[in-house]
Amino acid sequence: MYRGFPIGYLLFWENGLPGEHRVIGADHKQKSPIFLIVDGQQRLTSLYTVMRGTPIMDEKFRVKRIRLGFHAFEERFEVTNSAIERDPQWVADISVLWQPTTNLYIFLKGFMAQQNRPLSDEEEKRVSYAIGRVSDLQKYPISALEISANVTEEQVAEIFVRINSSGRHLNQADFILTLMSVFWDDGRKELEDFCRAAKSPPAGNSPPPYNPYFLPAPDQLLRVNVALGFRRARLENVYSLLRGKDLQTGEFSPEKRDEQFAILHQAQEDTLDLSNWHDFFKVVQRAGYVHPSLITSGTALLYTYALWLIGKRDFQVDSFRLREIIAQWFFMVSLTGRYTGSPEARMEQDLALLRDISGPDDFVHTLQQQITAVLTHDYWEVTLPNELATAAAQSPAQAAYFAALCLLNAPVLYSKMTVRELLNPSIHSPKSALERHHLFPRNYLRKIGMRDSRVVNQVANYALVEWHDNIDIRDQPPSEYAPTYEARFSEAELAEMYELHGLPWEWYRMTYQDFLAQRCKRMAGIIHKGVEYLKRQTG
Repeated sequence: MYRGFPIGYLLFWENGLPGEHRVIGADHKQKSPIFLIVDGQQRLTSLYTVMRGTPIMDEKFRVKRIRLGFHAFEERFEVTNSAIERDPQWVADISVLWQPTTNLYIFLKGFMAQQNRPLSDEEEKRVSYAIGRVSDLQKYPISALEISANVTEEQVAEIFVRINSSGRHLNQADFILTLMSVFWDDGRKELEDFCRAAKSPPAGNSPPPYNPYFLPAPDQLLRVNVALGFRRARLENVYSLLRGKDLQTGEFSPEKRDEQFAILHQAQEDTLDLSNWHDFFKVVQRAGYVHPSLITSGTALLYTYALWLIGKRDFQVDSFRLREIIAQWFFMVSLTGRYTGSPEARMEQDLALLRDISGPDDFVHTLQQQITAVLTHDYWEVTLPNELATAAAQSPAQAAYFAALCLLNAPVLYSKMTVRELLNPSIHSPKSALERHHLFPRNYLRKIGMRDSRVVNQVANYALVEWHDNIDIRDQPPSEYAPTYEARFSEAELAEMYELHGLPWEWYRMTYQDFLAQRCKRMAGIIHKGVEYLKRQTG
């Protein structure tokens, strides 16, 4: 801007409700905004914080002030640091140039006086001109495009992509959060405050939303609000409704908008209710997902939270019964990756199942039907064993297997402690209490010619062991280390342990390929047992 170069267009979108005059948001806001910012928000935010000297909040919820310094002799800008603050040749914070109380003539006299040497007339003229140019940046012309309120959300997103192909693609959550800033500023602030508090452990007497399993973002909790309030997962129509648009006539109505925001307001109140929030994580624990490392999909967790809220608020399902059926549901969606790929479409279908039912029995029965329809005999016998034959670092099937071990109160392999005990997220130590161990160590497999990492690192070659056992095992062949550890236990204890860990008797004497094939099937069987255990608890 100082050099006179263009900084790109700003793109605004009419909010569709001209002529309103009511004050919105915080007290310092003067009038209802006519335009929403589609492209250029970062530029405008940066300019605002620098020119007004106003702190802003970054994506990690840290409030900070951006201070730019200007070297008046070399005509260059830098982010202010301690060296710049000590150097008299710098204007350490250019925000002062635009303060209402700043007189440029007096400022220039003071700047000249603080120099460590007398300045020539030419230097004074050059410095005065340079600082004057910085001050005049408030007059910099910026081109803006205005999009009519009649243009649809999809068309606006397409315009954005065409104008700024290197920018971040918009999504409907961005649009709705923008609307919240305009028409319900406190609502957006509530979301942001909740998410910021969720990142910090308890420090006082008031319980925060902190939990060890999930650190939400505002747009993620917004999806829970929308699912609960409008029974929608696709945000497109919800955005139109919140703008007060009649989906039949296309007309905008302030009354309609206020009505829809009232629904969102109530949904958000229920979503951010700390009792609801923490009760739901008991559901996650009940499903066997006792450690954050087992949560492979934040979307699955959030959509399950939405269904839990619907069951509690809209269908009044008994709390015990609700916990059991939602725990079973969470296990299923986590195992199958139900909300990966096209999560909105899948959740839209699940919400549609609830639109024509009434009462708690129907709610529970509907979810049970879906679980049964997904987890069929073929799934357990064919699909899941094939999915376990993978080397994926984040495998939903492997996480479900560990969760099943927690449900079945299985011991850690070659240990007297249980998997659930050592996966307790409240235990903090320099080393993880449990580690994934290659049953057939990698270096051992390489020595016998097995070098393909996709085969070496298959899920079926992993077991949970205590970390000191993992260190002791190192690269020994299983036929050497396993009999040593077996000596710790009776034959009955070993039989039960091997059963729960999907290991055939004397598994270490098998060929590696035979071992993988058998263990995939056995692990699928253990996961099946975990699901059956949860089913038996649901009335």
